[in-house]
Amino acid sequence: MPRTGIVLFAHGARDPGWAGPLRAIAARIREASPGLRVELAFLEFMAPSLADAVAAMTTDGFDRITLVPLFLAQGGHLKKDLPVLLADIRARHPGVDIRVTPAIGDAPELVSAIAQWALRQHGDA
Repeated sequence: MPRTGIVLFAHGARDPGWAGPLRAIAARIREASPGLRVELAFLEFMAPSLADAVAAMTTDGFDRITLVPLFLAQGGHLKKDLPVLLADIRARHPGVDIRVTPAIGDAPELVSAIAQWALRQHGDA
């Protein structure tokens, strides 16, 4: 039976507090699915890198990883940087099935939730 996990992939920032909401997302996933391995990985400025997060999971025997880009849009990082990173990671870990989801900003549920939140802040919802 394959060992599966999730890597939440975000941009990263110089301010360590920036990752707080992302850590909260990871914690909610773990609460909803105890025993599921969930890692955060970052493109730059923060650790671990995507390559390091995947390497750690494969070392622990994980062979199927869902990569969830925590980006609001399919910009240059997802269109250009991520494919290069993934090609290198897949070459280093050929037995690992890595499935990449769309950016979270492409999810209709998230777009709706953000719009509803903005309306509540304005006082119309």
